[in-house]
Amino acid sequence: MTIDVPQSILDALTDVEMPRLPSDRTASEQIEVDGRTLPLYRSGCVVVGSGAAGLRTAVELRRRGGEVLVLSQSAFGGTSACSGSDKQTLHMANTADRGDNYKAMARAIRAGGAMDEDTAYVEAVGSSRAMASLQFLGLPLPQDALGGTLRYQTDHDEVGRATSCGPRTSRLMVKVLAEEALRLGIPIHNQTTVARILTDGNGAGVCGVLAFRSKDRNPGNPLGLAVYQAPVVVLAAGGPGELYRDSVYPNGCFGSLGLALEAGIDLVNLTESQFGIGTRREGFPWNLSGTYVQAMPHIYSVDAKGVEHPFLTQYYRSTQELASNIFRKGYQWPFHSTRMLDFGSSLVDLAIYREGEAGRRVFMDFNRNPLAVPGDAAFSLHRLDDDVRSYLGTAGANQSLPIDRLRHMNPLAIELYRRYKVDIVAAPLEFAVNNQHMNGGIAVDTWGRSSLANCYAVGEAAGTHGVTRPGGAALNAGQVFGTRVAEHIAASGKAKAPFAADVGTASLHAVAQVVAILQPESRWTVKSVRADVQARMSDKVGILCHVDAVTQALGDAQALNADLRATGIAPGRASEAARAVQWQQMALASEAVLVALDHYIQNGGGSRGARAICDPDGACLPMTKGGPLEAYRFRKDRAEHREEQIIVRLQDGRFHVSTRTNRSFDENGKCFFERDWPTWLTGGIYDLAHSVEEAAC
Repeated sequence: MTIDVPQSILDALTDVEMPRLPSDRTASEQIEVDGRTLPLYRSGCVVVGSGAAGLRTAVELRRRGGEVLVLSQSAFGGTSACSGSDKQTLHMANTADRGDNYKAMARAIRAGGAMDEDTAYVEAVGSSRAMASLQFLGLPLPQDALGGTLRYQTDHDEVGRATSCGPRTSRLMVKVLAEEALRLGIPIHNQTTVARILTDGNGAGVCGVLAFRSKDRNPGNPLGLAVYQAPVVVLAAGGPGELYRDSVYPNGCFGSLGLALEAGIDLVNLTESQFGIGTRREGFPWNLSGTYVQAMPHIYSVDAKGVEHPFLTQYYRSTQELASNIFRKGYQWPFHSTRMLDFGSSLVDLAIYREGEAGRRVFMDFNRNPLAVPGDAAFSLHRLDDDVRSYLGTAGANQSLPIDRLRHMNPLAIELYRRYKVDIVAAPLEFAVNNQHMNGGIAVDTWGRSSLANCYAVGEAAGTHGVTRPGGAALNAGQVFGTRVAEHIAASGKAKAPFAADVGTASLHAVAQVVAILQPESRWTVKSVRADVQARMSDKVGILCHVDAVTQALGDAQALNADLRATGIAPGRASEAARAVQWQQMALASEAVLVALDHYIQNGGGSRGARAICDPDGACLPMTKGGPLEAYRFRKDRAEHREEQIIVRLQDGRFHVSTRTNRSFDENGKCFFERDWPTWLTGGIYDLAHSVEEAAC
């Protein structure tokens, strides 16, 4: 049977038009800062970022009577609106199916370690509410004829909790949330790049942000600086996509890590990222998970002379083993060090990575089946591992060619690339191993509070994910914590009205810091800093990390930042000033990642999650058909490191590293209505009396 989906439906799920933003109002106030007249905007809360997590926070806070303003570098241009995979996912607990429940889901979310148990439970128990509220707003999640939600298995998910609208799920999320934000009258200031978090200096926490705003650029304010005054700030600007040259993030994703570091905020788990196969950002960046690889296309490389190399046939012992592990990349998409062993699915990633190092370009061809391993039989749908054969049989994907299997299982996958003038029906698709997600980020408690008072973090900016995360859990976490942050802010009462305190001193300090970075005579430019940072991160701290190379990379990053502090960055023009500041912050974030990773390795840290720590004395050795790969021998993970998290803080110009034990969750604890209801009625659940640092530790 072939699934026949009308073109109009494919169009609606692929071409997702975002709502048009109304013109925002010019500032009615001004503030004099070091001889500059800057526009002053006031609000009860400033949300930095207009993705799914930031918009969820803004919508929920406005519903609770809060004054909120959203700042966006490029509205609807971030990760959740512009990137994804074959099937972006949300999570839900299936209360009976396969014995699942919220506690079991929490265990799955935190299974990789280095994650707080209470946070995992928060994400699990909040998942149903997050999904239902998105459906209420109009997100077309698929159902069966009796109203049950359709589910499937995804990365690090053995139960099948994921659901999807197709490859544009996260963009559809942003769309319905943006429409609700506009309906509620929430101002969204576009083309506004936050440069500094303003703090009062007296321990009370944030008092706003300083931003570049192209609309406010004029002869008296050539940089277009603007002051946003607010007693609460929510960082929701996503992950540091620009850290890596080989990245599937949309261009221009800088995130909030540099901002947070300069404000003295604790960051956590910076050692933990996620890498996987995807098309390069120079064209249309997209993850090649799900049905793209479950269709089992032919994967090959091309050298400088144009000669094709079916390189995977050198790694696997049989055609069946090769094809089955290509298929498993569908739900084992991220690289995982242990899956390089025993001829697992991450041996595919390692092979692709090595082809790239050799200067070869890698392609997948949907018009050819995988080639036979020399000496073995040709590819056949009847000779596949049991799990693969069962899946394809249930899906009815018995077509002879990969493109037909893909068209049958997921026609949207073909339509998506066609929208960007890439026809995978007609031509092979070039791809590589790319950075895709930062699992670490800003350290937060179960209400999304950072270590800086009145500053919260949600979405990928928040470091809540630990070593591994089930596919789609990041989308779920952003929705759950966006709601919880809004609830907490509303309970505090701090965002009920625009802020009226004096921010002159904080603004003066922030402007001075920004101006110090912009040095027309510096030898460093935006382009050269970008090249320096991205080459180091992609070449030295991708999926393979060699012990000595990480230490050397850290030294190089420290030298770069020392030079930038002394000489700044030369912006080519006034409009490039914001980019110069962002790259100064990205250089700082890269050093923070390397500080954490070097600390982890020097203290005996092993291979886990996204990175293999290569060591000649390592106990783990990947094997290929031709024998062992000694150059990629790697350390084994140590159980004790899963029980803790690495904290990095920038203080007085120096990075400080510490560790803390994961927060626990008592699975045997039970609620009792009459005992626990008063804590809800009185707002005791919000823990407002405790300091932020106490709550986060």
